Amino acid sequence: MLTFRLQVAAALCVGISANSAHAQAASEFQVKSAYLYNVAKMTEWPEHVLPNDDSRLVMCVFGGDDDFAEVLRATLAGKNIRDHPIEVRHLQSSAELKSCHLAFIRVSNGNARGALAQLENTSVLSVSEDKEFLSHGGMINLILEDNRVRFELNSAAIERANIRYGRQDPTSSRNEQEARIQNKSTRTLRISSQPIYPAMAKTMNLRGSVQLEVTVKADGSVKDLHVIGGHPLLADAAIRSVKQWRYEPTGRETVEVVKVNFESGVN
Repeated sequence: MLTFRLQVAAALCVGISANSAHAQAASEFQVKSAYLYNVAKMTEWPEHVLPNDDSRLVMCVFGGDDDFAEVLRATLAGKNIRDHPIEVRHLQSSAELKSCHLAFIRVSNGNARGALAQLENTSVLSVSEDKEFLSHGGMINLILEDNRVRFELNSAAIERANIRYGRQDPTSSRNEQEARIQNKSTRTLRISSQPIYPAMAKTMNLRGSVQLEVTVKADGSVKDLHVIGGHPLLADAAIRSVKQWRYEPTGRETVEVVKVNFESGVN
């Protein structure tokens, strides 16, 4: 009897652990799904890609199992972007990627390169969650931290695809604080990440701008940063983001000025 009870207890523990892991994965998938929706809302594709008002906006998941694609479908059910109904597809062949408007690439590093090769000379917005993704020509890399998403951006790749990123859907409301970047630079910014609005700053309803003087090495990496002005709480968030940026390499070290505006959203 004792053995039986131990077995039952062990089975219950395994069941609880499995349920907890499943719930955590589902929560993570929901966060990423919501973020992909927001990414799509902030994107403007060339007119020939979405020629009609009712043209379907196809969001693809390439690779991985069905679980994420199902969560994405459930999250976006009944939603549209600027009157375009959303269609979610789960792809296993990179040859199908050209039929997408946004492709979330959930495959390993080597396969990601092959997928990006399929997307050359297209206007497909490529998104992944691989730290090497942008260096291989990807456009947006998602990073999940504390159940929140921040992103890194390859501006040069987006421009080559004739995509405009950063356009807010006029039909949506902004309910959360956000950070906006003004980069007064003589060098092209290749990779950037959006600052995370500090939770304490939200609680305090703290707004304002931070101005940074950024020393950039010849290879495009950030060497040093100095705060010219701004609240210390906001400045810390701006510094953590900007120090990850990468500029176009040049033959010399330069000093750039970056201004980050932390604003409260309005309904």
